Amino acid sequence: MEFVVLAFFCGLSAGVIGRLKGSSFWIWFAVGAVLPLLGTLAAVLYRSERREPRRRCPECGKVLAVHVQVCTRCGRDLEWPDEVLPAR
Repeated sequence: MEFVVLAFFCGLSAGVIGRLKGSSFWIWFAVGAVLPLLGTLAAVLYRSERREPRRRCPECGKVLAVHVQVCTRCGRDLEWPDEVLPAR
């Protein structure tokens, strides 16, 4: 029973940290629950998605991270941008 409580709270902490850094809460929750202390440590050390530079899709106008190669809204293949938007 103690392991279940520990896994839940480590999953919760990893999920919150991951969400604050711009990633999915549920993915980090699962990582933190499966690997209790290592998952939380990995969430702390993971890069922040919020600091990534952005660009605008020329077809639909959706703002995406620079490293995205296909627009998730319209499906257009994206070339390297001439103009980069500042991070949020």
